[in-house]
Amino acid sequence: MNVENTKANVQAQFGKNAQNYVTSKTHAKGEDLQKLLAISSFKGGEHCLDIATGGGHVANAVAPLVTEVTALDLTTEILKVAREFIESNGHTNVKFVQGDAEKLPFDDECFDVVTCRIAAHHFPNVLAFIKEAFRVIKLEGTLLFIDNVAPENNDFDSFYNKIEKDRDRSHHRAWKKSEWIKMLEQTGFEIDESYRFKKLFLFSTWCEMMKLEEEQQVNLSDYIVGAPKEVQDKFRINIKDDKVESFMGESILIKAIKPLI
Repeated sequence: MNVENTKANVQAQFGKNAQNYVTSKTHAKGEDLQKLLAISSFKGGEHCLDIATGGGHVANAVAPLVTEVTALDLTTEILKVAREFIESNGHTNVKFVQGDAEKLPFDDECFDVVTCRIAAHHFPNVLAFIKEAFRVIKLEGTLLFIDNVAPENNDFDSFYNKIEKDRDRSHHRAWKKSEWIKMLEQTGFEIDESYRFKKLFLFSTWCEMMKLEEEQQVNLSDYIVGAPKEVQDKFRINIKDDKVESFMGESILIKAIKPLI
């Protein structure tokens, strides 16, 4: 699948499911979002860019703590519901921009902080995203990054990415923790802090987020039920009456700094 088709799939999937991302408990709350705020070290005067804002939860949480937030997303329907959500909470310092995470429409070194949460697994060229984030961050500025990650074991990696792709055709790849650290450091970032979070996925809710048809849900459940024991153990797959009830994934939060050289 080429890059343009991947991005068209992202727009299609997120466009038709936009409201789900505002109401999703995983996206709206979550230990990872609270930890992002705790390590952000905002002083109040920052200009922040939230890349792939989705339902707008990071932009909404950050808005009271900074001077201005720019919420960027590829999908216009997502931006519309994010604006409604954020403005309904009384925030007036958030700008909404339609744009591509891999080709940011901003000048060099114009943001103090860049955030991106639970989105990069949709990006077909994550290295371009990292380079663009590095470009727009001011010297000594901060990247606060969160995404679902695949295990270091290649078999577990393949299993996790397959079920995510089967559930959501706009999923590109969940990268390994080691891959993110390597790409960030090779681009020029210095890793300041990192945290791992367990993520419990309730199978029915996970599928309904993407409005999967019943047949698709059955096929996906059957595939997971048929996974080898070591895969079931790794992902804590919970099965009842030959159907998947839940499984465990993981995400990582990285705080990276653009150093003053």
